[in-house]
Amino acid sequence: MATLKDLTLDALKQAVGGRAAALRCVTEYQPAGGRGDKVFPPTYEGGRYAVETRVLPGGELAECVLLDSVQSQANRMELALLEAHRSGRTQLPLLVVRFDQPRLLKKFTVSSLEAPHRVADAIFRDSLYNGEIFRKSEKGRLLDTADVRNATGLFGLCPTALLFGLWDSTGPRGGLGAKFQRAIVSEIIGVGAMQGVKTSSRIDPAQIMVGAGPLYARSAESASKPAWTLDPKEGAKKLGKDGKPSEANHGNVTPTIAAGGYTIASARQTTVISLTALRRLRFPLKGGASSDPQADTVARTVLAALGLAAASLTRDESADLRSRCHLIATAPPEWELIDTPGLDPIRFRLSGDAALELLNQAIEAAKSAGLPWDGEIELTPADDLVELVRRSQELAATAAGDQ
Repeated sequence: MATLKDLTLDALKQAVGGRAAALRCVTEYQPAGGRGDKVFPPTYEGGRYAVETRVLPGGELAECVLLDSVQSQANRMELALLEAHRSGRTQLPLLVVRFDQPRLLKKFTVSSLEAPHRVADAIFRDSLYNGEIFRKSEKGRLLDTADVRNATGLFGLCPTALLFGLWDSTGPRGGLGAKFQRAIVSEIIGVGAMQGVKTSSRIDPAQIMVGAGPLYARSAESASKPAWTLDPKEGAKKLGKDGKPSEANHGNVTPTIAAGGYTIASARQTTVISLTALRRLRFPLKGGASSDPQADTVARTVLAALGLAAASLTRDESADLRSRCHLIATAPPEWELIDTPGLDPIRFRLSGDAALELLNQAIEAAKSAGLPWDGEIELTPADDLVELVRRSQELAATAAGDQ
């Protein structure tokens, strides 16, 4: 078995600039409750779990269930990078929109590491930069000309878009907008999955009985009375389907049993950073028509280091995916550099702290090479966008909006 090595910036740069195919990390987990404890995967349309038969490394077939999707993993890695940025452990280019206007019921911020479409999200499109609609500003117009042959502007504005993928489908060019494939892919599956059951019930401490109803939806809203009434003169129709107290969440709930959760032999997280995908990106400097190979390698090395940092930071934390799906790694994670076909991969370990140090070194090298690195850019939501958010918050607060 190959010896574990330390990953240096020079070694990473050599791998990115050479012909290495990918960086890979496969981590095994068990439930935090111990081997055999039940885990609950995410549910999809119709309350279904994503189950399929997969071929394991030894060639055997196994029933597997998806515990965390590629999209969900990307979100978790982006949030890990955002936390590192906010804590000052690294400094990343970032768009931030602050919804802190007095008329809003709830104040919040959205960054390009949180928005679903990253820098191309409609929230940024409909916000202002220095009093100008972002997409019409000098910074925003960088998206209009970005592609794999000229990714320099996007590198300085939102490098994570080049790593996690981007499609500028809501911009002025519609479906013809800039498109970049994912260069990092990660998912977690449960191996040897066997479906179990779940139970549910509710005992009402007030012991409200079904026969105490029916309940009617109160016709006139009142600040001192509930939304329902027992007096049919005050309500035009029965509450919910049949006016039972349970329609207002009162009364007992009959115990039920249904399919729910899985026991698994183990969980497996697989993360791959495609160096081949990164090598397709070009970074011409000073508006040039062609790029310098050395500058290209420096920029690609930053993106590879960004992926290593994102994946290592999430692995430093236990994989607490959702309620009743908390996973613990069975051994320290190890990375592999997939290089020469037929030879054993180069193996190394990388903590979140070490990965951030590697990233910060790569960023400084990129700045020295003349590549842009914009830092945090604050946008102001347009008045119409603020009003749209305000109305939505009011509808949510009164439960009057369509869901």
